[in-house]
Amino acid sequence: MSAIGSPIPRKAELNATDNQRGELQKIAARYAAFGAEEARGLSGTYEALACGVAGSRDLLAFVASLPPDRRQPNLFLAAVRHVRGVPESVDHLMQVVREDHARIRKVMLAHTTQTNEPGRCAVLLPVLAQLRQPLALLEVGASAGLCLLPDRYGYDYGVARIEPCVSTGCSEPSPIFPCEATGSVPFPIAVPQVVWRCGLDLNPVNLHCDEDVQWLETLVWPEQTKRAQRLRAAIEIARLDPPRVVKGDLLTDLTPLMAAAPKGATLVVFHTAVLGYVTPQAARDQLAATVRNANAIWISNEVPSVYPWVAASAPPPPSESRHLMSINGSPLAWTGPHGQSIDWFGSVAIPR
Repeated sequence: MSAIGSPIPRKAELNATDNQRGELQKIAARYAAFGAEEARGLSGTYEALACGVAGSRDLLAFVASLPPDRRQPNLFLAAVRHVRGVPESVDHLMQVVREDHARIRKVMLAHTTQTNEPGRCAVLLPVLAQLRQPLALLEVGASAGLCLLPDRYGYDYGVARIEPCVSTGCSEPSPIFPCEATGSVPFPIAVPQVVWRCGLDLNPVNLHCDEDVQWLETLVWPEQTKRAQRLRAAIEIARLDPPRVVKGDLLTDLTPLMAAAPKGATLVVFHTAVLGYVTPQAARDQLAATVRNANAIWISNEVPSVYPWVAASAPPPPSESRHLMSINGSPLAWTGPHGQSIDWFGSVAIPR
């Protein structure tokens, strides 16, 4: 295989074994799906680049030369952007990788796709607001902890709008996150009351480190100017009063954090767009069992393949890119991956 440890040959020859060709085909399918199902309608640039990668043997070979957990489209495209800016075309992307493959590889090995999209709070809010107040929030895979601040943002569902409950003291107003809603969404009338919040992450993002913040901003896709503005506003809010995010592993460090939550509050353990990076399935199932054995409220907002037994009782999704939100293992809604939409179908009673 012509894995790019040196500049891409002008006419690459892939003398690959069947296994190697199979790997390239799997990566190509992954990038094609990302372009057609996730980036389409949200970033024309990433749609075109991802589909271009899927059709380029040289770019696929470069991606295949990285460890399996470092081949995600989000990570590759963000790393290229971090090093050289947004490529103008697939040909430009190939030129950039040819000239700067070493630096791109270094970024991909040093970083993960820790997209901390505070807009995902918009799909969590209808559940959080129905729980017995006050709340103690514990997020697994918290990154910088921006999703631990649902009470400091505003939300616009089109037919309902919720304003932030308090002034944050920032120079700019709190971000208002838009979320297209369908179905019988139980719209709240106010943000929840949060008295304790904590996050758990293998590598927490430091909001007072300019390099860390720059990486978070780079993970926002091209053309998503308003999303980037809302992210910066959320970062400013969090910097004034940052939530606690602990460095640790979900399989070994979650239980003591749950035990530290105040007894008079409803403990909510949640995760969103995280467990797709956790393998094997037994590890995901162990997380679910740990939370449920602790009698905490468990909210999962993940791609449906993360918990097939939850997805089995959900109706078909509106599109293949949707995440499935559930509470205590019961499916409630299909959600946009960045919190931009919620399609409510659940009928389960929310614990109070």
